[in-house]
Amino acid sequence: MPGLVLAVRWPDCAVVLVDASERRTDFLRHAVERLRLVRVSVVRARAEAVGRDPFQRGRADLVVARGFGPPAVTAECAAPLLRVGGRLIVSDPPGDAEARWPDSGVAALGLGGRRQVRMPAAFTVLEQLAPCPARFPRRVGVPAKRPLF
Repeated sequence: MPGLVLAVRWPDCAVVLVDASERRTDFLRHAVERLRLVRVSVVRARAEAVGRDPFQRGRADLVVARGFGPPAVTAECAAPLLRVGGRLIVSDPPGDAEARWPDSGVAALGLGGRRQVRMPAAFTVLEQLAPCPARFPRRVGVPAKRPLF
């Protein structure tokens, strides 16, 4: 949903909405059609698979995630999509962002510059400082089974 809201707010921006659920992607496609959002596409796939797609990899200025898994999983799935200088914004519970998003863990993915924003919800923002190494994301399911941090 956050991606759909941002697409409505910035209609000139190209947006790719990714979800593995058929029910949610059907809803998103219907919403995109009803709202006449011509620069929005919906992809039903696992984030790990999208991160390996050469047409998606390293191109995004912004990835917005609703914390679909632990921080290590979210970071590993998002980092491959970002261009250097791009940002990852994750809805996150308030608290110790440093413990949830350790510098050493996110650096392995080329991410850094962590900051937490509250407005009143909490968000963690990371910047893609270097290209994500080609070995990430690992195969579907592996990030959750063997988190990087």
